[in-house]
Amino acid sequence: MTAILSKQTAMRRPRTHKELPESDGAIVENFLEHPQSILLTESIWPLLQQRHPDGQFCVGQNSAIYWQDIDPPAKGCKAPDWFYVPGVPPMLEGEYRRSYVLWREAIAPLILIEFVSGDGTDERDRTPNSGKFWVYEQAIRAPFYAIYEVDPGQVEVYRLVDGRYELVSANERGHYPIASLGVELGIWQGRFFNQQVPWLRWWDAQGQLLPTAEERVLRLTERLRAAGIDPDKE
Repeated sequence: MTAILSKQTAMRRPRTHKELPESDGAIVENFLEHPQSILLTESIWPLLQQRHPDGQFCVGQNSAIYWQDIDPPAKGCKAPDWFYVPGVPPMLEGEYRRSYVLWREAIAPLILIEFVSGDGTDERDRTPNSGKFWVYEQAIRAPFYAIYEVDPGQVEVYRLVDGRYELVSANERGHYPIASLGVELGIWQGRFFNQQVPWLRWWDAQGQLLPTAEERVLRLTERLRAAGIDPDKE
């Protein structure tokens, strides 16, 4: 996989994550985006740790992916609401990642997820060299791209086939398999962070919901009580 480098890059050394902006200055997010990212990350984290016992993976939440080394830098950057990259170190030379620089890493994220806050036009924009859909498909080339809309409560999942995104069909559970990760994506009706909305969540390949940390504690408590053990006693 080769990231796109501009003509300007040929005249200088390609930049690193420390030489590129880690923020585009945008500060506006709705009240759902932050908890939705937490829900996705927290519930899948134990599975990712099992898949990567060496710790070689990273998860980005509204973090920059630089796919083209160009000026101004923002023209060569997209910031998906959530993404996962296998086989890369979580830190670079002992420092936190300021962004994900594709021409330095040469490993595409396995899945990119966008949370629609408008009418979905931006997330489905196929304009060459600028539209999110085009960049994710043709420049970043992530194997999976998901577009989540809390209203009306739906998700579209695309899989890269022969260089083009094809819409993934839902299975019998109404979920969308991400086979290479061993999970499914789908909509869950419930309360999280004091909000009752159709959340985007993960299930395992057998259709079992991947629990949050709080849900894991509740499940353990229920099992202990079913076994006649009072978890409240020391």
